[in-house]
Amino acid sequence: MRKICVITGTRAEYGVLYWVIKGISSDKSLKLQLCVTGMHLSPEFGLTYKQIESDGFKIDEKIEMLLSSDTSVGISKSIGLGIIGFAEVYDRLKPDIILVLGDRFEIFASVTAAMIAKIPVAHCHGGEATEGLIDEPIRHSITKMSHIHFTSTEEYKNRVIQLGEVPYNVYNVGALGIENINKLKLLSKREFEKSINFKLSDINFLITFHPVTLDNNSAEDQFKVLLNVLKKHRNTHFIFTKPNADTGGRVIIKMIDDFVNENNKNAVSFISLGQLRYLSALKHVDLVIGNSSSGLVEVPSFKIATVNIGDRQKGRICATSVINCDNTELSISNAFNKALSPMFKANLKNTINPHGDGNSSTKIIEVLKKINLKNIIKKEFYNINIK
Repeated sequence: MRKICVITGTRAEYGVLYWVIKGISSDKSLKLQLCVTGMHLSPEFGLTYKQIESDGFKIDEKIEMLLSSDTSVGISKSIGLGIIGFAEVYDRLKPDIILVLGDRFEIFASVTAAMIAKIPVAHCHGGEATEGLIDEPIRHSITKMSHIHFTSTEEYKNRVIQLGEVPYNVYNVGALGIENINKLKLLSKREFEKSINFKLSDINFLITFHPVTLDNNSAEDQFKVLLNVLKKHRNTHFIFTKPNADTGGRVIIKMIDDFVNENNKNAVSFISLGQLRYLSALKHVDLVIGNSSSGLVEVPSFKIATVNIGDRQKGRICATSVINCDNTELSISNAFNKALSPMFKANLKNTINPHGDGNSSTKIIEVLKKINLKNIIKKEFYNINIK
């Protein structure tokens, strides 16, 4: 049996990988090895490894690496601890392929250790752009340390090839997150309200705002601008999901807590909604606000508007339902007005999600089963100028 070691470090990442993990675990020709790290093991971020276990999956290894610091020094030290921990884990598990997703520092640590250990890496969602974040160079670094690539669009596939990866190991499988929309039975409005202990209003906003780690302005200054605009919408209800363990994330968490305490009749916040409640929220809210990749990848499938603020997701492919704006009060207010206008809302029904049809896990598993691993570690650089 081919041993596939799946790495996950955040609640959102696990939710996106869920159907791949489930498919690997039930395939008779594959053996699932599941390693959790990062925020999954942090009480501050909800100890979300328990959700993985409650879903029926056996966790093979827990790699402690997350320091209680979101400074650049703290993140760098966490990466170092992660490399040490993953090196030891790989020596014990001896996986045939490591499967990772995305662009976070936890995944960078896991892939760095795999490269040194000469273990083939399969990388999901390469070729994408987030020009406002350290995630941008991290993602492309992971691509260069990986051997099998699963992209979410044809354009992203071409970017991975542009980075010198051989075309026959790059597969456009669509965005993994869309599969949850197709396969999960989402909650009704009443069920959703009960699950979050919060009554929806006539107008409801879902807000997820992460630090823009390459910006000169502080996370506090950036988020304060958005909160100032939200305060003007007095008859609106707000559902906040809190940011990840990025540089500057904790100040945003405190600001969310303060805002909710001051506006407890029309605002609520969560460390993690989980995939079912999060996707159910998209079914019942009027507008998604912030700078999360979900606003560009999953939200368009619900044919509702996304107001995407600032440079965090700059460079990503966007559906027509996405309104990009600057991180200023005037720009955000104008974006809100456009998103809630009758004309824009009427056109939302024509939204086409550019990230695939939601059958990614089956395509990925077939490749993991059949791909020839002989000499795959010895990568050639594919020059797009030479045919």
